[in-house]
Amino acid sequence: MAADHLAVHAESSPDKPAVVAGERVIDYSTLDRRANQAAHLLEGLGCGKGDRVAIMSYNSIEYVEIGNALRRLEAVIVPVNYRLRGAEVAYVLRDSGAKAVLADADHVPVVDSARHDAGDGVHLVALDARSPGWFDYQALMRSASTSEEPTGSAASVGAPMIYTSGTTGNPKGTWRPDGIDLANLVELIVMFGLSQDDVHLVCGPLYHSAVALLSALHQVVGATLVIQRKFDAAEALELIERHRVTTTFMAPTLLHRLADEQGARPREVSSLRALMMSAAPCPYALKVRAEALFGCVLWEFYGSTETGVNTMLRPEDQLRKPGSCGTAMPGQEVRLVRADGTEAAVGEPGEFMVRTTWLAEYFGQPQATASHMHDGFFSVGDIAYRDEEGFYFICDRSTDMIISGGVNVYPAEVEAVISAHPAVMDVAVIGVPDDRWGESVKAVVQLRDGATATPDELIAFCAERLAGFKKPRSVDFVEELPRDAAGKLLKRRIRERYWLGAGRQI
Repeated sequence: MAADHLAVHAESSPDKPAVVAGERVIDYSTLDRRANQAAHLLEGLGCGKGDRVAIMSYNSIEYVEIGNALRRLEAVIVPVNYRLRGAEVAYVLRDSGAKAVLADADHVPVVDSARHDAGDGVHLVALDARSPGWFDYQALMRSASTSEEPTGSAASVGAPMIYTSGTTGNPKGTWRPDGIDLANLVELIVMFGLSQDDVHLVCGPLYHSAVALLSALHQVVGATLVIQRKFDAAEALELIERHRVTTTFMAPTLLHRLADEQGARPREVSSLRALMMSAAPCPYALKVRAEALFGCVLWEFYGSTETGVNTMLRPEDQLRKPGSCGTAMPGQEVRLVRADGTEAAVGEPGEFMVRTTWLAEYFGQPQATASHMHDGFFSVGDIAYRDEEGFYFICDRSTDMIISGGVNVYPAEVEAVISAHPAVMDVAVIGVPDDRWGESVKAVVQLRDGATATPDELIAFCAERLAGFKKPRSVDFVEELPRDAAGKLLKRRIRERYWLGAGRQI
C-alpha cells in the first residue's frame, strides 16, 4: 500500500503551512492530526468504507480536513452545491444514500428543510454552530481520538461523488468506485510543474470537480493551499499579493471579474505562474486581457466530471489557437464521430468521444452510464472538430445542456417549474451568449390566451423554487413556439436567432 501523502508531508515538513484561511493557518502536522480525528469522529457515527458522506459548506479548513478524513476511511465524499434549495438537496441526499451530512452555519437551515425528505438514519453534523438535532463538529473533534490509523487503508487517492446534470432526468451521482488512477494525477502534476514550493489559491467552490481536483493535486505534492471562503475578486488579488500565490484555478466568469479588478486597482501578481481554466469556453478577448494583466500564465483544459481531463491548451498556444481547447492528453483516445458512426475528417465537426482511465460511472444507474458509451468510448454530447496540428475546437453540443458560469443547467428542470405558472401555455429554456457567463439562461414563453405575466414575475416564480443559478436571467414572450408534426420542440430554431452573429454555438 502506498504511503499516505498527508502523513508523509506531516513527517518531512511538519511545520510547513498546509492550509491558510483568513488569519487561520494550520501546518501539515496539524492537518494530519485533525484529519485522523475527523476520521475517528465519522467512524464513530458509523461511516466506513464505501459509505457516502455529504458536505454542504463554503470553502474552509474543515472542508479540507474532512476530505482527507473520508479518504482515509475509504468513504465517499458527496460535495453538495451550496446554491441548491431544500427539495434539490433532499434529492441528492436520498439518491446518494448519504449516511451523514455536514453543513456550516449558513447551510444548516437548508439541510434542515430537506432532512425529512432525505430518508431515515442520516446523521447531521454542524461544522461551526450549535443546532437542535445536530451533532456539534467542534465538540466532537475535541474528544475524538488522535491515534494514527482509523479503519481503512489511507488510500492515496479519494473517490468523490459529484452530482452533475446529465442529458435527461434528475442529476446523477458521478463517481469512480476505484478512485482516480494515480498515473492520471502524476501526468497533471508533471504537466503543470507542481511542487511543494507552490502556493495554490482555492477561490472557486470546492463542490466543483475541477476546483477539488486541483486542490487535491497540490496537497499530494505538499504545497500550501490558500482558501477563499467565497470568491471575491479584490480579495483574491490581495491574497495573491500577500501570500505570493503561484497557481490558481477558476472558471472564465471568475477570470473576467479578476481581470476587471486588476485593471481598475492593480496589485502585485508577478508570483503567479499558472492560472488554470475550465468549466466553460473562455472568450478570446478575455484571454488577450488576461495575458496583458497577468502574463503568459493561462492553461485551459477540456473535460467533464465523467471523463476527467481530456485536452490541454498550454500558455504558448492560448492566442495562437483562438477557440481551441488544446490537444489530447497523453493516454487519451479521442474520436470525433459523424451521425452515421464514422470518424469525421480533419476540420469536420463530429461528436467528441473519449476512451480514458479517468472514466466515471453514474451511481446506481448502470443503464444511464451505458447509454453514453459507444464501443468503449464515452460522450457527454459535445461536438468538436480537429485541425491539422491536432488541436480540438468545441463548437456545439448535441444536447440541450446549458453551461452558465461553468455550472450545468438542465433546461427541462427549469421548464417544468415555469410550466406550473398559471399564465404559461408553453415554454422553452435555452442558453444564450453572455460575455461574462459564457451562456445565460433564457426562457422563451408562450402565454395562455388572455393571460398576462411579466419577465420579473416569472423569474421571481423560479427563484422561489430553484437554485439561483438555474433561474432565467431573461424572459422573452412569443405568440407560438415552433414544434414539429410530432409535437417535439424545435430548440435549434429557437436558439438560432440569439446565436446568430455570436461567432460560436456554445
